Amino acid sequence: MELRGATKSFPGVRALSDVHLEVRRHEVLGLIGENGAGKSTLLKVLCGLQRLDSGSLLLRGSEAAFQGVADANRKGVAMVFQEQSLLENITVAENVLLGNEGPSVRFGLYRWSDLNRRAQRYLDLVGGSLRAAAPTSRLSFAKRQMVEVAKALASGERGHHEPVILLDEPTSVLEHSELETLFSIVRELRERASVVFVSHRMEEVLAICDRVYVMRDGGVVGECRPADVTTDQLFSMMVGQDLSAGYYHESDQRPAQSRPRLELTNLTGETFRDVSLTIAHGEVVSLMGVQESGREDVARAVFGAVPVTSGTITLDGRRIRPRSPAHAVRAGIGYVPSERKVDGAVLGMDVRENLTLAHPGQVSRGPLLDPARERRTVQEWIGDLRVRTPSQRTPLRDLSGGNQQKVVLAKWLLDPELRVLVLDTPTRGLDVGAKADVYALIRRLAARGLAVLLLADTLDEGIAMSHRVLTMKDGRVTDEFTSGVGSRPRRTDVLERMV
Repeated sequence: MELRGATKSFPGVRALSDVHLEVRRHEVLGLIGENGAGKSTLLKVLCGLQRLDSGSLLLRGSEAAFQGVADANRKGVAMVFQEQSLLENITVAENVLLGNEGPSVRFGLYRWSDLNRRAQRYLDLVGGSLRAAAPTSRLSFAKRQMVEVAKALASGERGHHEPVILLDEPTSVLEHSELETLFSIVRELRERASVVFVSHRMEEVLAICDRVYVMRDGGVVGECRPADVTTDQLFSMMVGQDLSAGYYHESDQRPAQSRPRLELTNLTGETFRDVSLTIAHGEVVSLMGVQESGREDVARAVFGAVPVTSGTITLDGRRIRPRSPAHAVRAGIGYVPSERKVDGAVLGMDVRENLTLAHPGQVSRGPLLDPARERRTVQEWIGDLRVRTPSQRTPLRDLSGGNQQKVVLAKWLLDPELRVLVLDTPTRGLDVGAKADVYALIRRLAARGLAVLLLADTLDEGIAMSHRVLTMKDGRVTDEFTSGVGSRPRRTDVLERMV
């Protein structure tokens, strides 16, 4: 597959600018760049979701003009979408073979045994003990991601040629064992397909890819082989500067105050038991654990989104019982969820509306919205957080993932009474530049006296960003580590208490 002079624009934004790219047979091609660099648009062109304004797309030497995703699938091009495209109200088998049922449908009715048998063949390739007959709604986010890979395998094999599989951030929610399974799949795919692999994790790109294209501002700024470059060099190409120094802004970490701000005492819910922790004014505490350790529900319980059966929550010396997110917000608690596009934002609304959604009173005079104050406030936060958007009225869905996340964060910062901020993997899916911006913001908020409960995306992130690290396993807190500049705990020690 090849792109020649590919250009694509949207209102106010040039997403691709004269891109030349080649996907060779039997290789894994890495594609990296900041959020907004053009990666997602490029993948949408390759899989038939978008048409080029100018330039050409060639498939196996012939010019191709896909009439949509189904047409691309028929010609052997399939994509695993970052935000997932599965239907939760049907079975895993139905999702894997959706649009590709073939002999599994007769007279308009499913032949379930045949459908499940065919789907199971692809599920077995991705591992993870996935069952074809299982309801999709009962799967974790990571399990659904593996189903996406199986679906792409099934779609890509519809054509009579070697397929091209596009993987858009396939590893963002996978645990270590699942990562190894996926990497094994990708290596096997290389023998009978071409793979385009997009990831913000530099170590993954260097480990799995044969070649790497680096994108910035809609164009390709570099092509290299992993053996010839370092992570720092890739960082510099991506953002145009050296980010390796001070990436976590550790020099900005300030000692926490002695006064406790948030206290959980023997907190118990459906998936966690007797969880006790304290976060002081200006302190960042990382809660580390593998998926289904209970840490996500502890965070949701603090925000009133998960019921608590026993135990207490104390905020600034006063016992509270957040029975709903609205109650938690009134108490001065903010929450950034892991799935921002599902739980953290309204994609159909514009940047201004999303940013002021949680605290409309901050841009109102009395009972009425003050448009001038709203515009001024939103513009200040856009500038302060360096949100890349054509205007305040741009729909949030048109922004890159990193800029969407900044808007989701900013909506809590409007509240002058904010006391606790719960961050559930706030840098998941963000590029290195956007991550560094979020890290700097967390440091600033802690310096302001906020108590921050961080569910980190990686071990390194959790250790480097926190004053203390707490580990969880099977719904219980298993250990606590002091973490400060020059005295960080070892990764292996933390990991041992998580698994």
